Amino acid sequence: MQVRPEEQSNTNSYVLQLNKVRIEDPYWSEYIRLVRDVIVPYQWEALNDRIPEAEPSYAVRNFKIAAGEEQGEFGGMVFQDSDVAKWLEAVGYLLATGPDPELERVADGVVDLIARAQQEDGYLNTYFTLKEPDRRWSNLAECHELYCAGHMIEAAVSYYNATGKRKILDVVCKFADYIDTVFGTEPGKLQGYDGHQEIELALVKLYRTTGNDRYLKLSRYFLDQRGSQPHFYLEELEKRDGAVHFPQLDIAHDHAYSQSHRPVRQQDKAEGHAVRVVYMTTAMADVAAQTGDAELLQACRKLWRNIVSKQMYITGGIGSMAHGEAFSFDYDLPGDTAYAETCASIGLIFFARRMLEIEPIGEYADVMERALYNTVVSGMSRDGKKFFYVNPLEVHPDACGKNHIYDHVKPERQGWFGCACCPPNIARLLASLGEYIYTVRDRTVYAHLYIGGQAVFELDGQAVRIEQQSAYAWEGKTRMVVHTDIPTRFKLALRLPSWCGGRETLLLNGQPYAYEDADLEAGYAGIDRVWSDGDTLEIMFDMQVRRMKGHPHVRDAFGKTALQYGPFVYCMEEADNGPNLHQLCLPSGGKFAVRFNPDLLGGVNVIETTVIRRASEEWQDDLYRENSLAALNSEPLTGSFIPYFAWANRSVGEMAVWIRDC
Repeated sequence: MQVRPEEQSNTNSYVLQLNKVRIEDPYWSEYIRLVRDVIVPYQWEALNDRIPEAEPSYAVRNFKIAAGEEQGEFGGMVFQDSDVAKWLEAVGYLLATGPDPELERVADGVVDLIARAQQEDGYLNTYFTLKEPDRRWSNLAECHELYCAGHMIEAAVSYYNATGKRKILDVVCKFADYIDTVFGTEPGKLQGYDGHQEIELALVKLYRTTGNDRYLKLSRYFLDQRGSQPHFYLEELEKRDGAVHFPQLDIAHDHAYSQSHRPVRQQDKAEGHAVRVVYMTTAMADVAAQTGDAELLQACRKLWRNIVSKQMYITGGIGSMAHGEAFSFDYDLPGDTAYAETCASIGLIFFARRMLEIEPIGEYADVMERALYNTVVSGMSRDGKKFFYVNPLEVHPDACGKNHIYDHVKPERQGWFGCACCPPNIARLLASLGEYIYTVRDRTVYAHLYIGGQAVFELDGQAVRIEQQSAYAWEGKTRMVVHTDIPTRFKLALRLPSWCGGRETLLLNGQPYAYEDADLEAGYAGIDRVWSDGDTLEIMFDMQVRRMKGHPHVRDAFGKTALQYGPFVYCMEEADNGPNLHQLCLPSGGKFAVRFNPDLLGGVNVIETTVIRRASEEWQDDLYRENSLAALNSEPLTGSFIPYFAWANRSVGEMAVWIRDC
């Protein structure tokens, strides 16, 4: 079996393996430490049902029962296996970046357990093995069989790449080979596809790892089959006499929910379940990169454009509607009822990275950064033990639990969930963060994210190491040092963040460096030269508080302002500004003071400015009054804004991103 050393495609672009990247960053290193020291161990306890205050997971127990080691019934959601897979995937990424014998020992035990739970023919799914053994592949629309298979494949690739141990890779290859005998257009095969996209992108990873074209072809089959007529979900619904697993969603008939309403190449608008959309587009980009499928790539571009220009929150959240965890319609981005599932932003990051591999355009990295620095890190508490599934942009705690339109909104992070997809998704993304910083294309090194650490590249057989010393998060600057045994020519392409507005300063070996217009391409400034050992490049991006406005069609943001400083979107919290944040407004032309508070929320930049509170204690019992604005007192005071990711780490209280203009 051929093993490929890098994730490489026919675009001549590749992502560095994690063992070639080491992150040492004043902002991100703490998150990665939390993943290794807190989140992964905590999630292991949760998966084993050893956290009294958390909802039972049943996930590991299901595998033990399926392996014949315990007695009992299946517990949890139909996709519970995926939580174990995502945990194992995160472990693989951690082991790739540094040894941990005890963690590897625990993971080896999990691999052994998964192998023992696999059926003789290769099938692997504890729900159907334990609960409906005669109903395999009978409800693909709802029951996540291929979704769970995809996550197990991703876990296997991660763990194999980190350790070189083949056992889990052999398990998923056997499973994928079996799936290939079940699905296809040939006579006697099932001409179906998954309800929740995931296996498509996983199969591309398996292809890149093994070199087996069978897996790439199967991925492409699942994409091409989607949305074909007669509709597969209706056919399988009839075969099972109308039985459904999630009656509240009616997935068999609501084809837009699972993006099966049209063939994928004809889709130009993001519709339905948000995570499904971006997992699908990630796979589409992967297959397009591997096969040179121009039509599939064009569909990716159209869906990307719709998402980021009409259906994305300023925080990088997507999927505004609680019902179906879904996109609703263009410009429908309410803040207080926002769903913006953490997993959806993670999927958007996956999509952005794949598009960067195909065509290095700065907008992809800008969106990747926006989602990463805001919604993704907001999804986890500072101690790494509590999580947000939903990421609203405005919260009034008194309404939560009383007005049912806010039932999905939580004013504080939760310890665990019955549907626990988000916590392990955060862990696997942060554990693999080194894969998102650079890509290499021919003899060009693209710097997408300014995260401190070291990365080793091979350019025409010559090893080049780039050391990045970054203060990007809070100060907007970074320093890159090139290390090479012999002078080497290559282009270093620097992303110019959209928030900087083209106001950056570069110093090359201590001297001002001005690039020409010819060096600018799609949001990147390229420096093409012969680099010698010790060459140093300093980059300083202009950090200013930016008054952000929403498109006039975004009703919830009209007449309001949000603040952004560097990559961070800011918000107001009751803890700093008192209750009734809706009474506050932001004057035009006000001055901003930015100060770093090392003692607040682990150390953050705080923005202070004058705001106006419009309130009156003389209103008494009148619910409505004529000319009420004149009856309000306008009281100037100092308003305090903190980064959005840091909200809800203190007392329960109100929060708002968008503030009224005055």
